[in-house]
Amino acid sequence: MMNKQNPMVSICCITYNHEKFIAHAIESFIMQQANFEFEIVVGNDCSTDETSKVVESFLEKYPAKIKLVSTKKNMGSHYNLINTLKVCRGKYIALCEGDDYWTDSYKLQKQVDFLEKNAEYIICCHYTRVVDENNNTLYVNPKPMPLIHSYHDLLAGKQEETKTATVLYRNVAEVHQLFNRPWFFKCYAGDKMFKLFATHYTGRKIYVMPEVMSCYRNHTGGVWSMIKASDRMERMISDFNLIITHFNYPAIQKKKLLLLYIQRYLLFELRQFKVKKAYNTVKFLL
Repeated sequence: MMNKQNPMVSICCITYNHEKFIAHAIESFIMQQANFEFEIVVGNDCSTDETSKVVESFLEKYPAKIKLVSTKKNMGSHYNLINTLKVCRGKYIALCEGDDYWTDSYKLQKQVDFLEKNAEYIICCHYTRVVDENNNTLYVNPKPMPLIHSYHDLLAGKQEETKTATVLYRNVAEVHQLFNRPWFFKCYAGDKMFKLFATHYTGRKIYVMPEVMSCYRNHTGGVWSMIKASDRMERMISDFNLIITHFNYPAIQKKKLLLLYIQRYLLFELRQFKVKKAYNTVKFLL
């Protein structure tokens, strides 16, 4: 068992205006049963609702277990994540945003046990249930099975069942070098970039456990879940261009990326009369 100076796991929870949900998230952290020490680090990005009061009520109850990182002004999710991670001291870091929550009290134990025994993996994930604001199930995979994602799988757009609330990763310097890259702050799907960067620069893989152990919440305040379809597509294309520009891949992967662009994004850009933009992407990948 780790001592309090060196927890085995740091739970990193970033939040902004999650007054309706943050208590559920923290309760799901507190309920974890493990044979090691873990800490909970909550990063509140200057919420304008009652999120702070809710978090502070938990701080009063669990002062030795919970830390609060607050900003004086709203910094955005990328900077909030970075500031919160700086406080995390665990050998492993578990991620969960304030509007999501965990459902298995042995989730951390299972994931730590796996990574302790399997050095070839940098991240361990699991299946998740998608719910609405009232916790009604919108989707859950009926037949979970083990999945393995390599860097090249992620590059090809394959990242099934790796939502943020499922991530437990090794707290190593190579992974956090991502936050020194100026282009990271231009991306929209920071979690996708994180998984790509972690697998690429460590040469390790992601393992997805065949168990449903968390819930991802679709709600009106969600960054991605309720965004207009056309705006979501614009952001996905923007991130795609960041990926092909800033990550390394062999010639054969380049052809696969071109095919991926043609299949997923080209028609959309042409319909939006972004011919020059589409031409530049295709030209880059030829």
